[in-house]
Amino acid sequence: MAKTALRDVRVFDGRGLTEPRTVVIDGSVLGTDSAGAREIDAAGATLLPGFIDAHVHLTAPEQLADLAAWGVTTALDMGCFPAERVAALRSAGPADFRSAGPPAIGPGGMHARIPGMPASSIVTTADAAVRFVEKRVAEGVDYVKGVAEAPGDGGPPAEALQALVDAARERGLHTVLHAATPGAYHLAVATGARFVTHVPTIGRIAAEDVAAMTAAGQTAVPTLTMMEAALTRFAGAAGDFVANAAALHAAGVEILAGTDANAQPGAPAEVAHGSSLHREFELLAEAGLTPAEILRAATVDPARAFGLTDRGEIRPGLRADLVLVEGDPVADLSATRAIRTVWCAGTEI
Repeated sequence: MAKTALRDVRVFDGRGLTEPRTVVIDGSVLGTDSAGAREIDAAGATLLPGFIDAHVHLTAPEQLADLAAWGVTTALDMGCFPAERVAALRSAGPADFRSAGPPAIGPGGMHARIPGMPASSIVTTADAAVRFVEKRVAEGVDYVKGVAEAPGDGGPPAEALQALVDAARERGLHTVLHAATPGAYHLAVATGARFVTHVPTIGRIAAEDVAAMTAAGQTAVPTLTMMEAALTRFAGAAGDFVANAAALHAAGVEILAGTDANAQPGAPAEVAHGSSLHREFELLAEAGLTPAEILRAATVDPARAFGLTDRGEIRPGLRADLVLVEGDPVADLSATRAIRTVWCAGTEI
């Protein structure tokens, strides 16, 4: 793969933009030697690390192309099945793909009604939760996904969720727990799971649960785009999802950008792959995050949180996942939509 040198480009370094410099793409990684490289005059444009969407659902290879077109170079899938589909998507490209495989669910919640959901995903005891994790480990998942529901809403019982989190941790895997109501949030936070995804569309997260997340160093993936789309199911309601994300952020809980992008029958709403992440940025800004915090929430922060040590920043030796945009997204977040070029592992899209 030939080298490319991007001249006169400002780089987002996790805090702001650098002075114009040269960035070298050397094969699939970032290099330092521009000798013999094809040169591109960026004319002062901004170079961002490739975006990481920390909550998607994929069912077809073309969705990876849709993601890449909008600058999403890594997709963290939170529910994909069967195992053969997961394996095929891992090599489909152009965006990179990580997955939890199927989620652990209860017998009566919404997820139990999703077409094709494996019967083996239903977990009702601690022993069943351990067996579920063992099967996911055998399949080579990157993390474990579970669904918390408020008591009486059909999810796994609290002891099963706790066993799921503990079994995953013992096997070196993080757990991501779905929680979309205040009661579900309480259960999810109490397990000590590394990640809690979604926030309630209606109803506020209890202050003690926010405090507990902060104390435990847990991370939230609010998926505000999905929660906004799901608001149509609550006629006339104003929605609490932005306020919930704001409370988490104000308390110091780490926030990652994720959309719940999906085309899955049975989901609360369909959310577009790729373009939705830019709407997520706008909603996170409404929740009080600064543009720099939002850019970090889609680059370096999810890379570190999910152990993706080869990406998330622009420095030599890391994977050449890059998004070149017009304008200054630190000053005007809408500039993330003004995409000139995307590179996935050094390949120009």
